[in-house]
Amino acid sequence: MANSSFEPVLRRSLPEQVFDRIVARIVGGEFEPGAYLPSERRLAEILGVNRGAIREAIRKLEQAGLVDTRHGGGSQVLDYRASAGPELLPRLLFRDGRVDTHVARSVLEMRNALAPEIAARCAERADADMREEIARLAESMTADTPLSELQDRSLELWSAIVRGSGNVAFELSFNALRAAYEPIQRTLLAAMAAELTDERGHRALGRAIAGGRPDAARRAARAILSRSTDAFDTILSNIERKEPRGSARKTP
Repeated sequence: MANSSFEPVLRRSLPEQVFDRIVARIVGGEFEPGAYLPSERRLAEILGVNRGAIREAIRKLEQAGLVDTRHGGGSQVLDYRASAGPELLPRLLFRDGRVDTHVARSVLEMRNALAPEIAARCAERADADMREEIARLAESMTADTPLSELQDRSLELWSAIVRGSGNVAFELSFNALRAAYEPIQRTLLAAMAAELTDERGHRALGRAIAGGRPDAARRAARAILSRSTDAFDTILSNIERKEPRGSARKTP
């Protein structure tokens, strides 16, 4: 699959575009931890935007844990690995119009590690109404349904499972993964086909959660996700092979 298949089509405000430009330079190592960003005036000149857009972008950078701004002291770059949260993942995943395969693999590892545990916690903690909803959503994952509709149902199912886990950290992590996934979800249909059409697996997951069986829920979730793991790995490997030698980027 071509690298461009992973590129999202997004509309962003001017401050968000400025934010993205600066984030790319921070995570790319151009602005190292401890360094200071150019002044607002200089950034406005470099990027060809007004200072209001620069100020709003810097506020976003501070909220994201990427810079520390002090009145009259400029904006100092922080080590994002130590200060930023998972909400930065969508920004890291796409840089310079290309997918960062190192980050993509990290996201997949996070998905495969968290989802089975989330399902297990949901089986332990969800109330009767939530268990019923999850069982209904799982039963709706039928192979004769169009893939795009199955993809939407899967997202709804996992949203319910995360809520049923009763774990706010899982919910926030899921939000970060969802933000990285939604802009490109339709380009992943072929890779996810085996996972999405696994009727038996989804039925087993729904019944395990409805029956309050965490070990069975964990196994079912792991089995479902494994059906797309090889396909994703193949896509990312193809992207890496098509990049010029020596140009493969890893998150610094």
